[in-house]
Parts: sequence; C-alpha cells; structure tokens
Amino acid sequence: MDGALAFAFPTHFGQDLIIQKGDHRGLVWKSYNHKGDLWFEGLFDIPTGQYNEGTDEDVGHRLEQMFKYISSQKNNFLKNKDGIIIETHLDFPNNWGLGSSSTLIHCLAQWADVNSFQLLKHTMGGSGYDIACAGSDSPILYQIQNNAPIVKSIDFNPPFKDHLFFIYLEEKQNSRTGIKYYRQQTQDKLNSQIINNISIITQRMLNTTSLNEFQHLVKQHEHLISSHLNLPKVKEERFSDFWGEIKSLGAWGGDFILATSSKTYIETKEYFSEKGYHTFFSFDEIIYSY
Repeated sequence: MDGALAFAFPTHFGQDLIIQKGDHRGLVWKSYNHKGDLWFEGLFDIPTGQYNEGTDEDVGHRLEQMFKYISSQKNNFLKNKDGIIIETHLDFPNNWGLGSSSTLIHCLAQWADVNSFQLLKHTMGGSGYDIACAGSDSPILYQIQNNAPIVKSIDFNPPFKDHLFFIYLEEKQNSRTGIKYYRQQTQDKLNSQIINNISIITQRMLNTTSLNEFQHLVKQHEHLISSHLNLPKVKEERFSDFWGEIKSLGAWGGDFILATSSKTYIETKEYFSEKGYHTFFSFDEIIYSY
C-alpha cells in the first residue's frame, strides 16, 4: 500500500469470464461458484451499465460502479449493443479469499481494454498486487513507486519449497475493511524506515537457500506488521505449539496462512487437521508455476 517491496504468487485457482450475445436488450450477469451453482444474477441497463435488479444489491452496485468507470474511459463501451450475457466461473470457493474480485477486475479490464490497476483504484481500492498476480504466469516482485505499480516476474524455487504449506483459516476477511483498519492504525507512525525494513526482508526471503533463515525472516516480518497494526500474531493466537513459523497472508488474521515446517507433509497436515483446519495445500498444490 505504501511502497514496501513485496513478492506474491499466482495460484492454480482462478476465474474465467465469458461474453455472449443475448436474446433480449440489456446485460444479464450470471456468476457461478466452483460447484457450478449460480450465486449471483443481475440485470443491467445498456448502455449506461445501471443495475436494475438481481439477487444481491451490493454485488450489483459494485458491478455497476465498474461498468460506469469503464464507460468513462471508453466512450463506445456497451454502446451500439443489444443483449449481452456475461458469465463468470470460479475455480475455488468464494470464501477462500484467493482473488474473486481481483480476477474479475483483470478479466473485465481485458475485455474492455482498460488499465486494470486504474479500474481497481476507482472501484474496489487496494494495493494492486493481486491484480498483478491475476495477469501473471510466474511469481512477482511488486512495489508502488510514484503512485504507479512496478511488477517484475521472478523465479522462486528454493530447496526448502517442499516445507512451505498453505492453510485456510476458515474465516473470510473483507479486504476493504482490512485496508481501512490499516490506514487507521498506521497513519501516525508509518515511516520510511519501516517500509525499508520490510523491503529488506523481502529481498532476503528471495535470496536465501536456508529454511532456518527463511523462518527467521517470517518471524521478523510478523513482528513488524503485528506491532504496527496493534494486532496479535496468528501463531501466538492459534498455533502457539507449532514447531515452525506462520505468516499471515492478505488481510491480517484471515483467509490463508503460510506455514513453514521441518516435518513431513503428512505430519504437518495432521497438526492442522487436529486444530480443525482441513483445507491444506503444499506449495506445488496451490502455487502456479510456468
């Protein structure tokens, strides 16, 4: 959000968007979950993009906001068109927090030929790292400089990759709420030294070949973020007896965590299963690699 260097990974899971000609005037939107069930349907006006009716007011107005921003950038967007049917299909459960919004913004921006980062800025808000991931087929370095995103593809294939695991915490975090809280907590004490320290940790994480050093860096990063957000570390709160280190991902304290473990896949999975967390992935099971 404020210029620290970060690295991020696209996942195997994503979302597609299909546009078809409709039989009736207007834009019909249909969103399907990973099971193929319809979870949102809405009717929008052409060419204004105004939300008319549907199954979820919040989702409908959020899409309307996106249509209206695109129209402000592309005068011919939705003009000279009759009926349109748009379908989206998720590869993962909505509540996992793996990028249902960011992949949608990426797909819409591709279709409309607008800048995806600007579409995010004028609608959902956020740092944009997830938008960069949605369009990448490799891990990335991400940094905001002079209010613009800098994205660099990188190779991340450390010898300890098989000791990195991802676990869903069974709680969906709201990114907009997380951003608001972050701003409230850091507005008076965020400084260039903190941002620089986080960037140094990121670089060291990328360069190390040692699991022990990687775990030490995770611990450092968690301490920095915890102290500046005034929130407890997820390891202290939920997994104090875990032998490795744990890193919060996304909005602090929700969605997925990264766990480092010197033990086997089976032993590590059993630990989290006994704690009640059953959505468990190895690095290769969830991270997309080209």
